[in-house]
This record gives sequence, C-alpha cells and structure tokens, in this order.
Amino acid sequence: MSSTRTAIRTTGVAVRAMLVLTLVLGVAYTLLVTGIGQLLLPAQANGSLLPDDKGSALIGQSFTDADGEALPEYFQSRPSAAGDGYDGTASSGSNLGPENADLVAAIEERKTAIAEREGVAPADVPADAVTASGSGLDPHISVAYALLQVPRVAEARGMSEQDLRAIVESRIQGRDLGFLGEERINVAELNLALDDGEGA
Repeated sequence: MSSTRTAIRTTGVAVRAMLVLTLVLGVAYTLLVTGIGQLLLPAQANGSLLPDDKGSALIGQSFTDADGEALPEYFQSRPSAAGDGYDGTASSGSNLGPENADLVAAIEERKTAIAEREGVAPADVPADAVTASGSGLDPHISVAYALLQVPRVAEARGMSEQDLRAIVESRIQGRDLGFLGEERINVAELNLALDDGEGA
C-alpha cells in the first residue's frame, strides 16, 4: 500500500515539475527572448527582410533571365551550389576539391563567360565571381567583383561610371569586428537601391 502511495506521490511531483518547467522554459523564456530580440534587433529577429518582401538580406539572389543569362542592368551574385541556385531549403556547397576536374572546368567556363560579359581579361575576374560559397547562399560579393561590373551596369542604366562607382563604394561593408573576413557588398541591397532610383 505504501509503495502505491509513493508511486502516486512521485508521479504527482513529476507531473507538477513538468508543468512548471514547461511554463518557465517553454513559454516564459521563449517570450522573453523573442521580446528582447524584437526590442533590440527587430530587423535581424524578423529575418533581415528586404523592403517590399523582396527576400532576405542574408540570402543571395539570382539576377538572371529565364535562360540563366545575366540581366545587364543588375550586378551579378556569385555562383550558387544550393539546389537550383540560392535555394534556402538546399543550402550546400559543391563539395568538390580544388583539383577536381569538374570544378576546374566549371571555374574556367565561368571565368571565360564573365570576362566576355564584362569586357576584361580572364585573369582580371576575381575568385568569388567563379566560385560558390560554402553555403551556396552568400548574399555578398567582393568589392573587386562589384567594381568590375560597374561599366556594364552603368551603360545599361544610362548612368555615368563615376556616379555608379560612388554608389558601390558607399555600400561597402567593412570587416566584421574590424578584422574578420573581407570588405564586401550585398548584391540584392545594391540592386534594390538602384531600382529605387539611388543616384538617378
């Protein structure tokens, strides 16, 4: 009889503890962290959305036509190995080593195509223009790749190269904490700014 009472008492304690911990850790803590995020970092807490629901500033986008050709009035992103390209549900790199024949061939093909599109020598094409990031979703390109594209985009938009270069340079994001990574430019934010008439 006492063992039955002990089992009932233990079960009651366990159920009460589960309910209290669910309320404290599952509900109260979640509401607290969500509230702090909304108060201190609302843009980041909501996915760093771009204006007019045109994607997230954290996920790269493709600026090509239906045939995969670069749209001349837009700065181009780096290649993506995520699904069919910049697929947020299929984040991945190619997993090919630097000496893999397929990767080397793809890089050479991209380098030739970009050099032709931008009117430069293949040797002038930056590495990030021909290689995908580890996630396949990187929204940034190097400053060198952005500046390489200035003449083409300026011509397509009827702008002076000098004005467009100034816009590009004003959107350079510095190294994280001042020393981590490289300076970079968010392609989607730059293209949206141009669509919204910046520099017009």
